[in-house]
Amino acid sequence: MSGPDESFLTNCLFFTANRLGRTITKLAEDAFAPTGLTPMYGYLIRLAVGTPGITQKELAEKLSVTPSTLTRFVDKLELKGLVERKVQGKTVLVYATAKGEGMIETIKAASRDLRNRYEELLGKEFADELSKQLVLSSGQLEKQ
Repeated sequence: MSGPDESFLTNCLFFTANRLGRTITKLAEDAFAPTGLTPMYGYLIRLAVGTPGITQKELAEKLSVTPSTLTRFVDKLELKGLVERKVQGKTVLVYATAKGEGMIETIKAASRDLRNRYEELLGKEFADELSKQLVLSSGQLEKQ
């Protein structure tokens, strides 16, 4: 007698995407551990350094998080003295502080380490293609 049909686990985008998400999150957290930041905080600082005065709305869109989640991220980074907000009319602008800018090379090194780790496991070409396909797929699913 055969066991239960579990093919739905490998044929379900919801399940497989979540599995990938958990795995890459673990790799990213390990790579970013030397920074003392989560990967999302590191990427937020990179965006703030690269685009001084970026709006919270733009940050939320680029990081694919809700505005309320982004606000919590910025709150925590402000408490750490890594970013600061400046209000311009109804718009909130985010700037990296000198302390945040001073971390940029460590953050970039963590990003490179993460990329190297998954490229070593997947191969560079496949990792590049997978990233491309995930961006395209996400865009298609978000159109609904």
